[in-house]
Amino acid sequence: MRVYIADKLPDEAVSQLSKLKLDVVSNPKATSAELDTGIGQAQVLIVRSTVVSENCIKNSPELSLIIRAGAGVNNIDMDAASSMGIYVANCPGQNSIAVAELAMGLILSLDRFIADNVSDFRAGKWNKSVYSKADGIYGKVLGVIGTGQIGRELIKRAQAFGMPVVAWSRSLTEELAEKLDIEPAGSIKEVAEVCDVLSIHLAQNEQTKGIISKEVLASLKDGAMVINTSRAGVIDEDALFQELKAGRLRAGLDVFSNEPEFKEGEFSSRFQDIKNVYITHHTGASTTQAQSAVANDAVDIVRGYVQEGRVRNWINRCDQTEAPWQLVVRHYDKPGVIANVMTELKKADINAQELTNVIFDGKRTACCTIQLASKPSDEMMESIRTRQDEVISATLLPRT
Repeated sequence: MRVYIADKLPDEAVSQLSKLKLDVVSNPKATSAELDTGIGQAQVLIVRSTVVSENCIKNSPELSLIIRAGAGVNNIDMDAASSMGIYVANCPGQNSIAVAELAMGLILSLDRFIADNVSDFRAGKWNKSVYSKADGIYGKVLGVIGTGQIGRELIKRAQAFGMPVVAWSRSLTEELAEKLDIEPAGSIKEVAEVCDVLSIHLAQNEQTKGIISKEVLASLKDGAMVINTSRAGVIDEDALFQELKAGRLRAGLDVFSNEPEFKEGEFSSRFQDIKNVYITHHTGASTTQAQSAVANDAVDIVRGYVQEGRVRNWINRCDQTEAPWQLVVRHYDKPGVIANVMTELKKADINAQELTNVIFDGKRTACCTIQLASKPSDEMMESIRTRQDEVISATLLPRT
């Protein structure tokens, strides 16, 4: 089996993959355009931020598993992968601390003008009178949007700096808020109305695209900070740009629209001439600690796929089929049993949407559960049951 690595992974991770007797192709400077032409005979593709498009998927005939060495999968064409029966998996939670550290660093840097201090120093300028006007963050209210693992890591760090926290998340309960020692809000706008710093930690999807709207940004007090280390699309960036250009807000962004896809080179952005915005190079998860953890997780997913045929953290699996019937067959564990059951289903033109087969201790018997698109006839059920040298019992159940 061949594994194609399209972004930089630690050498130890590449070595671990080779020890699994895999043919490893490491191309850390691969571009999306290169991937679009296909990845040859590779069955597994591992990426970090490089875009995996429909063209890449269609031009890679052997591809069966894509692993995002990180949490979000918005750089992967999920529809194209699902339509070709390709697993997509990710490595969530492994880089939470790294992203939270950068978010905290952006808050401190904006407050103390750290980047401008350094820039002026390197240009031979001394502006102590300008840079002595920081407010300080002690007692300032941090608004957190999204209380997943990254949001929670930031909350801990902000509280250590003496920042009270108000938060909103679809999954935030009163019990969790009490445990985290934070104030829950009923909406994002409610958070914006009371906070001094708004930090966003949401996955980008249809529900969250543009969720930090023009109205939310307008609700922030003058001089408030907007921190985004999640995905560019969760913010109405045009509205944010206007607020920054007017000087009313400040921002620390690790992500922004039209971000360069190449690893290094010249580029331009409309944010470059705005002094009250600090931008990092989409490096939130890029610490040695985080990348080692993510890479090890990716290797473990490959190991499970190769050795056991299972995909941990499978993202594009259908949560539940619409099959209205379930056939449960307890059977003797020997060749041809399931094949004979499937032959009966095929003759009746009944689609099996999902199948699982588990083995009992002793490896003499097993139980096969099949989700069916339509109801088998009594005659067909009797035909399955009468194979007494193969089938112990066959039960048809309606799914509720």
